[in-house]
Amino acid sequence: MKLENKIVLLTGASSGIGYEIGKEFAKEGAKVFAMARRLEKLEQLKTETKDYPGEIFAVKGDVTSQADIDNAVKLALDECKTIDILINNAGVLDNYKSAGEMTDEIWDKIFDVNVTGVMRVTRAVLPTMLKNKSGVILNTASVGGLQGMRGGLGYVATKHAVVGMTKNIGYTYSDDGIRCVAIAPGSISTEIGTKVKDPDMKVLDKLMAGFKMFSKTGTPEEIAKIYAFLASDDARFINGTTIVVDGGWLAY
Repeated sequence: MKLENKIVLLTGASSGIGYEIGKEFAKEGAKVFAMARRLEKLEQLKTETKDYPGEIFAVKGDVTSQADIDNAVKLALDECKTIDILINNAGVLDNYKSAGEMTDEIWDKIFDVNVTGVMRVTRAVLPTMLKNKSGVILNTASVGGLQGMRGGLGYVATKHAVVGMTKNIGYTYSDDGIRCVAIAPGSISTEIGTKVKDPDMKVLDKLMAGFKMFSKTGTPEEIAKIYAFLASDDARFINGTTIVVDGGWLAY
């Protein structure tokens, strides 16, 4: 068990990649404080992993709420006295909006979740990691954080921000025993795409034209295993960078 007795705070844990990360980490022996807005999904995750070596703690919360973030951190510290690993996985799409079709409402929402949420949760966990002189922070980016046409304007902008934040955090705290790594998945079969409403076809048509060049789709289970590796001591020399997990899509 690569993550035996490690204490983990995981956001966006109620579906897709986050849900599978929770399962994989519990399988590897970690105690995971799984945070998301849908408590019933977290309870389902807890039930599904009840016989695993690790344990899931369901924490209802929204990364756009500082109070919810502080509560999740407090619960972890009260129960386990420390946080070894933070996984900033919560994220939303922007309905594939172009610059011309972007609204302030969509722009503000996606930045609040995908960028400000990452900063706030990281800020809340850092004091414990600094005290311990040890910690791993894993940020969910995207191939959209490395290329321009892998999503709408807002999504691409936020994931570029996550890539930049990862570099900054990783280097800033490298001498404090803290690593920060981003994971950039390609096309993964999750429910996030089903929530898109009224997409901007100017963006979506161009995105799909590129996708047809390499239409391989990955699974959340495959991505979760990468997180487990990067969180483990096996990856102790990987820091301040982005790991692409896209089946080769960006190679085209």
